[in-house]
Amino acid sequence: MEPLRRLRDNAKIYIEELSHNGFQQIFDHIDQLKIKNGVDRLGLDKFIEQCAYLAAGSGIISGSGGMITMVIGIPVDFINLVTQQFRITMAIMYYYKGTYEIDFNEFMRLVAASLRVEAGVAITKTMMEGIAEKMLRIFGTRTAERLIPVIGAAIGGTTNYLFIKRMAVMVKQMQPEPVIITVN
Repeated sequence: MEPLRRLRDNAKIYIEELSHNGFQQIFDHIDQLKIKNGVDRLGLDKFIEQCAYLAAGSGIISGSGGMITMVIGIPVDFINLVTQQFRITMAIMYYYKGTYEIDFNEFMRLVAASLRVEAGVAITKTMMEGIAEKMLRIFGTRTAERLIPVIGAAIGGTTNYLFIKRMAVMVKQMQPEPVIITVN
């Protein structure tokens, strides 16, 4: 019973840390100009596909060795999954709005809405914790399945790929019609 309580307490601490500055750090480390260039060069759907493959890759690695790689792989996989979700969200926002410079607060409102977390007018601590908790819950449901080598890799890669693809569909549905920029 004690290890379970310790695990729950550690998860709460991790959710608080992630919600306070983790999302901001991930957001700040993403080069929005590279996302713009990637969408311009590949197109939106191929860019999303590329992000889904990157997410699948970390899922495969974190589930490939069972318990040994899971200890190190799952945190790295989680960060990569969040990063890829942020990248596709920024790409979709750029595609539909016509600008690639996105404010963190506006961005997190869209992430919250895509995860169906209640988002108020301002980014609140509670909303950020809700996003972190929801993402960890989604991610945690697949953790036990990754304990089995090879099968865990297939499950991790497939679920990460499908997660990114589904998030892209939900974020696209939330956007108004794309901005058409005419060049004379």
